[in-house]
Amino acid sequence: MEEVKSRNVHPVDEMLPVGHLFAFGLQHVLAMYAGAVAVPIILAGALHLTTAQLIQLINADLFTCGIATLIQTIGFRGVGAKVPMIQGVTFAAVSPMIIIGTDFGLTGIYGSIIIAGLVTFLMAGSFSKLIRFFPPVVTGTIITIIGTTLMPVAVRWISGPNPKAADYASMERILLAAVTMLFVILIYRFGKGFTKNIAVLIALILGTLVAYATGMANFGEVAKASWFDVVMPFAFGYPEFYPSAIFSMIIVMLVVMVETTGDLIAIGEIVDKKVDQGLLARCLRADGLSTAIGGVLNSFPYTAFAQNVGLVAVTGIRSRFVVATSGVILIVLGLFPKLAAVVACIPQPVLGGAGVAMFGMIIASG
Repeated sequence: MEEVKSRNVHPVDEMLPVGHLFAFGLQHVLAMYAGAVAVPIILAGALHLTTAQLIQLINADLFTCGIATLIQTIGFRGVGAKVPMIQGVTFAAVSPMIIIGTDFGLTGIYGSIIIAGLVTFLMAGSFSKLIRFFPPVVTGTIITIIGTTLMPVAVRWISGPNPKAADYASMERILLAAVTMLFVILIYRFGKGFTKNIAVLIALILGTLVAYATGMANFGEVAKASWFDVVMPFAFGYPEFYPSAIFSMIIVMLVVMVETTGDLIAIGEIVDKKVDQGLLARCLRADGLSTAIGGVLNSFPYTAFAQNVGLVAVTGIRSRFVVATSGVILIVLGLFPKLAAVVACIPQPVLGGAGVAMFGMIIASG
């Protein structure tokens, strides 16, 4: 009787053993971590924030990423798509936040984020009616575009962000990325069962060990990080509301809604779950609510992370509870900076090598 019941459960709703949940969930966190912390680093640099303020921003971002992911994967009362979709800060908001922060400070950024998040929540139902304009040919094109636009991200991880740096696109970085990608391919090709499904996680660990052995990974920052830090609401002051800033952030969230629609369609195709108007509305409401919460918790606007769509395609693990576990891990990382520092020590060429494999799978799905 139990076997019949389990066969009737859609793979998206399948509950895996705790050990598998943690391993698969950690794999998702490692795949998205670099992108998650990039935005606070860029913003802090542009606004000339102190190192202590940057650490606050990173902790708040990771903590809120976790909350946003739980809202999207677990859901409640018409909020959350209940699919394996990890949430992270959108890069579409970076330039507007820098402009708003320069003119009005962090409190102006957070005021605009809170209002834009609430507007997104209220607009979700109306915007979701556009789903009828996404037939299979459009869906396939969107998925392919997502993969092709992500591929340069992997290339930048491999080459390095600064063309003037001495090691920019060096042979060492390229070889480290190639070795990591080779690990992914070999483990995925010859691995069995659970081992095959965590090919990316194993490749990231092995790639980091190779980097450490060759002097390309440095864990010095782990010792400097504190053990525990609580994310407090309005840590930078109470939000301020400026019409021009709010209007700019609402425009950003319109772009985010289009981006989320594409990501949800891609996830739906990969996990074999029909994306209809109701599902899209719940997904967009989760984005809006998470964004408003981000404004309260000193964080940013949130959307689906497309690189993790590729990870679902690579592993074939479709359970939303795996990604919900990622949300729990992100919350813990946000509370324990020393743990976050360990993950942050993974060299970018290692992430780039794994990224090429993951983003290639998105293109193939399209």
